[in-house]
Amino acid sequence: MSRTFTLMLLMILLVVVNATSQSIERQVIGSAGTTLSNATVTLDFTIGEPVITTITNGTAIVSQGFHQGSLMLAIKVNPVVFLQGPALNPNSGEESLMRDDLRVASYIPNTSPYIDGLVVDNSILTTTGANAIVDWVFVELRDATTNTTIVDSQSGLLQRDGDIVGVDGVSDLEFDQPAGNYFVAIKHRNHLGMMTSTAISLSSTTTALDFTDGSVTTYGTNAQTTIGTPTGVSAMWAGDANDDSKINLIGSPNDNREITDVILNDPLNIFGLYGFSVAGYTQVDMNLSGDAQIIGTNNDVRLINDNILNNPSNIFGLYGFTITEQLPEVVSSKQMARDKALLAKAKSLTKEQ
Repeated sequence: MSRTFTLMLLMILLVVVNATSQSIERQVIGSAGTTLSNATVTLDFTIGEPVITTITNGTAIVSQGFHQGSLMLAIKVNPVVFLQGPALNPNSGEESLMRDDLRVASYIPNTSPYIDGLVVDNSILTTTGANAIVDWVFVELRDATTNTTIVDSQSGLLQRDGDIVGVDGVSDLEFDQPAGNYFVAIKHRNHLGMMTSTAISLSSTTTALDFTDGSVTTYGTNAQTTIGTPTGVSAMWAGDANDDSKINLIGSPNDNREITDVILNDPLNIFGLYGFSVAGYTQVDMNLSGDAQIIGTNNDVRLINDNILNNPSNIFGLYGFTITEQLPEVVSSKQMARDKALLAKAKSLTKEQ
């Protein structure tokens, strides 16, 4: 093969390669995102900020490169709790599960009764068995140093076996907070709230907190009860009909009177009968049966009466005994402002004297 022919062949190959190959020229990356194109392929992308130092949330570490402006991996928690009300008089053959009477009667609202107003799809409330939904609950993360400071909170769904899950009916609860130590508090609309006795280490790896078997100790004294619950199971006290974080039979106000007033003043109770029952999702339905009652078997006033007289701290069996929620009181910003104003006024008066 002659040298001239070889050179001609190489030139033809170069032309073919140049005609068929494509390339994207190096571009300057914009912090707001950029579109790159070579007339055939278009690439759209956005990025965060360049990281020149190491970022960590205590569990994961992200080194240099382009990332979102802040790093926050959700911490996950799986609380397990029982409510005393639906744990009483369990269904035959299901003694280890709470009743789901509210769900069966379609009384559980799709929107949470708590401040965040989370919404659950109707399909989640059709689940039966151990994972059926009993009611909404509210979970708080509190500061490890100041346990009256709520760092984060959200509504959750309580299953019959005690698991608290997210609104998808399956997932563990997630909080967009850095890994660290937190007090975990559980609340319910007509049961007394409770909290871990110590700050618990939480991270992006799910932490199980079983309040029912004693493996997680609670803050305060007798924060839970075993009255009427399955053997070896502790549950949150039922009986807070007027939502004042206390359970009492006498005095003003008291939960007995709250239940009585609701039943006697119900628009459908036209004759003011004490034997009338109020059906639905009500604050005064202590055992979550779907019917609030003053008299009759398993009535709601009897539940409160039993809790008062059998409370371990009520050593003299007094009807006037009060069961107080064992949660450190959260002082609102308005209350703090009022306290500061009163303190300032007191100091001013002292100076004048």
